[in-house]
Amino acid sequence: MLAAEAVQSALHGAGIPYDTAWSPVFRPDALHLDDADPAAFTDVVFACGPVHSWPTPDGGPSPLLALHDRFAGCRRVAVGVSVPDPDDPAVTRFDEVLPRDLAGRRTGAQDLSLRAPAPGDVPLVGVVLTGGQHEYGARRRHEEVTERLTDWLGTVDAARVPLDTRLDSRDWRLPATPDHLHAVLARLDVVVTTRLHGMVLALRAGTPALAVDPVEGGAKVSAQAAALGWPAVLRCEQAGKRELDRLFAWCLSPQGRAQTGPHTLPPDGDGLLGGLLRWLARSDG
Repeated sequence: MLAAEAVQSALHGAGIPYDTAWSPVFRPDALHLDDADPAAFTDVVFACGPVHSWPTPDGGPSPLLALHDRFAGCRRVAVGVSVPDPDDPAVTRFDEVLPRDLAGRRTGAQDLSLRAPAPGDVPLVGVVLTGGQHEYGARRRHEEVTERLTDWLGTVDAARVPLDTRLDSRDWRLPATPDHLHAVLARLDVVVTTRLHGMVLALRAGTPALAVDPVEGGAKVSAQAAALGWPAVLRCEQAGKRELDRLFAWCLSPQGRAQTGPHTLPPDGDGLLGGLLRWLARSDG
């Protein structure tokens, strides 16, 4: 996509009109290659990716050879591409090939993505979800809440990072120590979570958490949010798009960020640790 943006920017700057064909999966409402009328175009620009005539994984015809056949009346140029075999007909049928890298060459050209317009400033969102928790029996709404949250997250303009609070020194994909997890959480803008520790550890790291309690009527996530005085929490029955959007925007606001971090925790009073020490100091005699 960045390669396409780089080409679009260059064409626009040169005053050359163009259309862009997208994958129907990636952009369902945009122009798709199958819908583009070859008679309406003078040139076809193929940007990025490898140039080869291999069939599709399901055994279908080569997409690039099909492109050459369909747009045979247009000039065709490939730019910013990898060329593993210069004699491949998918390569030789282009009128011009401006490769990023070419078999037999030790040095290539700079990738087109480096010439794309400057990126926008989008939030970085960690996503910490939980299944399991069968101890809640018929009150469990975990699958329903996960589906609702993931559908909603797909509509959010943000970089989404799946995370897990579980520690495992044997799996490189998981944090091995609490410090590893803290380092990730502290770099995020928001955490969206259905886990108690997804919320608690995000707040400890100074990152606002949008928490959804996956247990009908509320359970430990809601209770912990109340203990911390944290307002961005929803019971599963409240977690509709409007409320999720509202709390997400609040978490991104200066007010949301200001309420996080150890310095914002309400006094624990004579809390759990005090109770533990008193119990241990008790004399049975």
